Amino acid sequence: MAGFSPRKLSFSIIFLGLMTVLGSQAALDVHYYDRTCPEAEKIIRYTVLNASMHDAKVPARILRMFFHDCFIRGCDASVLLDSTPQNQAEKDGPPNISLRAFYVIDDAKTKLESACPKTVSCADIVAIAARDVVAMSGGPFWNVLKGRKDGRISKASETINLPAPTFNVSTLIQSFTKRGLGVKDLVALSGGHTLGFSHCSSFQARLHNFSSVHDIDPTMNPEFAETLKKKCPKPNKNGNAGQFLDSTASTFDNNYYKQLLAGKGVFGSDQALYGDYRTKWIVESFANDQSLFFKEFATSMVKLGNVGVMEKGEVRLNCRVVN
Repeated sequence: MAGFSPRKLSFSIIFLGLMTVLGSQAALDVHYYDRTCPEAEKIIRYTVLNASMHDAKVPARILRMFFHDCFIRGCDASVLLDSTPQNQAEKDGPPNISLRAFYVIDDAKTKLESACPKTVSCADIVAIAARDVVAMSGGPFWNVLKGRKDGRISKASETINLPAPTFNVSTLIQSFTKRGLGVKDLVALSGGHTLGFSHCSSFQARLHNFSSVHDIDPTMNPEFAETLKKKCPKPNKNGNAGQFLDSTASTFDNNYYKQLLAGKGVFGSDQALYGDYRTKWIVESFANDQSLFFKEFATSMVKLGNVGVMEKGEVRLNCRVVN
């Protein structure tokens, strides 16, 4: 991955004049911390920027953390809770074993507790940090609605409900619909993979003995498949081997969609978006117009951030444990 560059802080501003969101369990507000913790967003932004300058993988990891949090129990920071002898938490569920960068959220929380104790929820930190990593990687900027509370329940068994890289479009649409997200949200949020990396285990089934008829998934570009086969031989003895989900993996752009048009989607679930009439036209639109993708991604991130918002939670003092 290319080194992280602070110059990408020249945010592409997309203003979303959303003060509150209708239909949520609690009213979120752009100005929620204006009086109680006016420096909150600045503290989070510089914590994330500093971490990203030292580790170029931080942006992708923070963005993935936000998705994985909101898809299970809503955006309540349940993904941050550590397991206990009595309970295996979400972060130790199979799809989340590879989640990283929790220390960045811990660092921001420590600074916020010093600046304004018992005020900023861990759920809001994750939502703001996700926006910041997108913006500082060259993507859109949007106003994050705030006021989420932190949940007290986290179960590894529930991570089975996360969308899998093997899903077809019908299953993906079902998964997103359950969370109040539409087909356009599905395609736009999948564009978050522009910052992603995957280990071989998530896509190697497409490369070896794919079906009784095809050894390789026929929707995959043959040359691209051969490249991946060399990185992910069978058997694969390198647990760190894998592939970036986008050829410009440190920059938030629309290259992910251009790769789908070329048959170079790494996940079967990604490539399926270009093979289904319900989503193909959206993929083509985003591949042809980056500004349109940025606008729709920002809109969908606001919608995702409103999933399962809690009105009666707590503000954790330590994001890893309930109060």
